[in-house]
Amino acid sequence: MGKRADEALALFMEGFSCAQSVFAAFADLYDIDRDTALKLSSSFGAGIGRMRETCGAFSALAMITGLETGCTDPTDAQGKADNYAKVQELAARFREFNGSLSCRELLQLTEEEKQAQTHVPDERNEQYYASRPCARIVFRAALIGEEAFCQSKERPADS
Repeated sequence: MGKRADEALALFMEGFSCAQSVFAAFADLYDIDRDTALKLSSSFGAGIGRMRETCGAFSALAMITGLETGCTDPTDAQGKADNYAKVQELAARFREFNGSLSCRELLQLTEEEKQAQTHVPDERNEQYYASRPCARIVFRAALIGEEAFCQSKERPADS
């Protein structure tokens, strides 16, 4: 346990967004190549398109949940309910560890910082990593994903 969390953290420290880091760490389980995983999840970083809404690390968990429990039949009410229940379970666990699903709350942005937000990502440097909880959140989100989806189905490549 922890292999995917370590991978997610490493991806984040390389400069990928929180969403990309978590989602790409699980992509091989679903036969999704790394580039596709990074593209699929790229818009969810920094609280979805840097709007500081739902945390990208949690958004990635929701995407993984869709791969695990999502349904493809629009009339499958029970399938939808089961998927939503799993997302809500993971959201509760995420909140338990982090206090919120909101990127702006997790970052504890000041009013001035909220007003200064743009679409341009911050430079990734030592100060960036030291001033944000994101690395810890990415690691924890991936651990939650591992606990939820990997314990009973790790594939030989994961051992």
